[in-house]
Amino acid sequence: MEERKETTATTKKKQCFWAWALAAVIFRLVLIHFSRNLNLASRPEISTPLTSLRRLAEGYWLKQSSVSPYAGSMYHGSPLLLSILGPLTVRSVKFSGDVEGKDSTIILYADFMTAMLIRATGQILQMTYNQSLKSLGIVRLLERSEMLSSGDIAGLVYLWNPLTIVTCVGSSTSPIENLVIVLSLYGACRQRAGLVPLAAFGWVIATHLSLYPAVLVVPLILMLGYGPDSPPRKLFLQKTSIKVGEDPSIGIHDQQKELASQPMLPIIFSWRLVIHFILWASLWSFYVLLLCGISVKQYGGLGEMFKSTYGFILTVPDLSPNIGVLWYFFAEVFDFFRNFFLMLFHVNILFMILPLAIFLNHRPCFLAFVYIAISSLLKSYPSVGDSALYLGLLGLFVKELADMQFSFFLFCGYVGTSLLSPVMHNLWIWRGTGNANFYFATAMAYACLQDNFGGGECECNA
Repeated sequence: MEERKETTATTKKKQCFWAWALAAVIFRLVLIHFSRNLNLASRPEISTPLTSLRRLAEGYWLKQSSVSPYAGSMYHGSPLLLSILGPLTVRSVKFSGDVEGKDSTIILYADFMTAMLIRATGQILQMTYNQSLKSLGIVRLLERSEMLSSGDIAGLVYLWNPLTIVTCVGSSTSPIENLVIVLSLYGACRQRAGLVPLAAFGWVIATHLSLYPAVLVVPLILMLGYGPDSPPRKLFLQKTSIKVGEDPSIGIHDQQKELASQPMLPIIFSWRLVIHFILWASLWSFYVLLLCGISVKQYGGLGEMFKSTYGFILTVPDLSPNIGVLWYFFAEVFDFFRNFFLMLFHVNILFMILPLAIFLNHRPCFLAFVYIAISSLLKSYPSVGDSALYLGLLGLFVKELADMQFSFFLFCGYVGTSLLSPVMHNLWIWRGTGNANFYFATAMAYACLQDNFGGGECECNA
């Protein structure tokens, strides 16, 4: 009888998830139909010089005219992305008179696949979490953890996140970058099923498209070596607190002694999978460089491609407004100090890699989430699509975030900055009643919120 009830409850949860997922897809299709009226593709919060589909269409037109797609300062993306999405932009212009159209449908598929991969990753993490609870003998927490599925929550959060929706409707290529990032995380979590080549493929393509996902090699190696999720330190504290509740005679001093003498579970680092990952990553990198070399052979070769893509990201020559903070800073800084501050901003990301890896080595999947959040904060040309990814991954750790402080304040801050940003941009650019400080103030507030959000997350998942 109990098995029937469990089966019925599981079926209802699956039906509920697929109903909401289907509703999210239909909602996107409706908005895509009216995308020309919404004009989201021109918003600086959605489209950047690296992710704008209109710039991609311009680059493809230059390539079709036997001119280098990197001529001028329009296109700065991957030549492979140009070859895949470029023909669709031509067909969209022919049939609908605008760039958006079939490309939005491709981006919709990417969004949906990303949500499904996040859900599958959440299911793997949930299984590992339950095994950790069983190994520690915390039965009460195991019973309570079966009430909600973190994978379903994370998938629906990603699909119904307003930032994800406007990115999809605005025809930005950010969802494709998000897809390959999540693909690498999923492949690393399923390393026992022989999906290490998939993890290497996702990491190589994500790095090729955006450069910043290169830092994810650290959590990917930890996931392959140790597994997707080791027992959090918080579980040992919860196990001891349960024993204290059962036996009031145990004091705080005895509790600390027991925690210090708590035997850790034996964890063996698998170098075989790591070496397997490195070999596959090298193979995929060679293959990607070979295809790129063939694509841009008559337009300056790989040197021109690196200069126009990675060089464009690292030198920040385009200072058009976005939701980041670098555009305003480098518009004001003296040219004499420009190279110094460029190095300072980019090295800032590298300085955080080792301390966070040491602090969160027992939570490699969460470490990847933190790296993604930091990259979206400090990258040269951020967009709301970057924030949509780490906010979607946030659902994977919903059970550990019960103790997070100032969550309501952070939620209101995200809503407030999302609403104020287009208003301030309109006052500055179109109405002329404001200045750049109006828009930059919302960007600074957005950056502070992301910083506080990441710090609170690390405290909860330590």
